[in-house]
Amino acid sequence: MSTRGWIRCRGVSGMSVLGLCVAATLTLAGQGTAPSKEHADDAAAFKEFSARVQDYVKLRKTVETSLPAMKPTDLPEMIAAHQQALARKTREARPHAAPGDIFTPAACEAFRHASRAALQGPNAAGSRAYMERGAPNPAMPLRVNGVYPDAEPTTALPPALLAAFPPLPAEVAYRIVGRTLILVDVESRLIVDVARDVLPPA
Repeated sequence: MSTRGWIRCRGVSGMSVLGLCVAATLTLAGQGTAPSKEHADDAAAFKEFSARVQDYVKLRKTVETSLPAMKPTDLPEMIAAHQQALARKTREARPHAAPGDIFTPAACEAFRHASRAALQGPNAAGSRAYMERGAPNPAMPLRVNGVYPDAEPTTALPPALLAAFPPLPAEVAYRIVGRTLILVDVESRLIVDVARDVLPPA
């Protein structure tokens, strides 16, 4: 399967991703074109990554039910207090969390392959410029179970990378700091996992 077709296949959201990728693989097999071992390994790595993300989301939802319900408010201090409580309780629920728990070595390789393919070609400059707008300090300390600083901006992923990466539940999001890819809890801003040197050098 070509890189372009592989990226398009992975860009579909939800549980249909695996089914569509398998169907595309079978179609190519019928045409006498077998997917490469790298593509097969990346598909397996992304499947495991998505399963580990779902495990985190289940844990996070369990933690949230133990906290007082957040009432609608415009008071920043109330919102911040809820975020801090959620981050603290989530951290307590995974005290031994470490880099690689979700971004496994195989998943990191899959993300590197996807990033390299997405940031090549005539659209590479536009994607790079998209990420550079309001980019955070690349030297910012990043620690699993730490909190992404409120004062730091967040880098939006360009469409090419969003299409190449596995879709995420609403509770978590990808963030880029320099060449590092991180997974962040959207509400608590807790850094769930860190994958370093994923994006290719500019």
